[in-house]
Amino acid sequence: MKKAILILALLFMAMSYSQEQKQVPMINVSGEGKVKTAPDQASISISIETKGTKADDVKKENDKKMDAILKFIKKSNIAKEDFQTQRVSLNPNYDYEKKKHNYIATQSVQILLKDLSKYDVLMEGLVDEGINRIDNVEFKSSKMKELQSDARKLAIKDAKAKAEDFVSVLGQKVGKAILISDNSQNYNPPAPRMMYAMKSTAMDESAPRETLAVGEIEITANVSVSFILE
Repeated sequence: MKKAILILALLFMAMSYSQEQKQVPMINVSGEGKVKTAPDQASISISIETKGTKADDVKKENDKKMDAILKFIKKSNIAKEDFQTQRVSLNPNYDYEKKKHNYIATQSVQILLKDLSKYDVLMEGLVDEGINRIDNVEFKSSKMKELQSDARKLAIKDAKAKAEDFVSVLGQKVGKAILISDNSQNYNPPAPRMMYAMKSTAMDESAPRETLAVGEIEITANVSVSFILE
């Protein structure tokens, strides 16, 4: 019995020692990389909304206006793959004050504008053709993949710099990375919603106007890295 206990004790000590030998000293850190750039594209969501008392008439009027809008977009040298119908709806609406039903028809189109210098001309033309809603304007970059790659590289560098700061007072060095986790969120730029204000007839049409402040967009990458300590 004593022999069996001794053997079990020796086995337990051997296993414990083996586990201690397998433990690798490491440090876990997070890193963040940010890249800013001026956008060179805009994704524009526009809608035409029509109201009336007869569903058939409302739908026909809405279709007629959308036909003119799509023809204008084509004439504006927007490639066919850069605009697409997003939503078509025809819904009854009850007017509680007048105590009767009317109908609302809506069609929405998404446009990718690859030349921001054409923004004002495009929007004015669309308004002239009948759009009465700008649902969203989102700024983008045609080099998004390259910018995301740059942000990831900066995030890794940031993680390594943090690790070196932590171990600098311990007399150790940062070794190889043994685990990297990408914690980045999908890029989601600010998307302001707005309604288009119809231009005043009193405006000086000859005066140059700037209605678009593109600013900069920011691409962020976040990583977690485990480094071996040497």
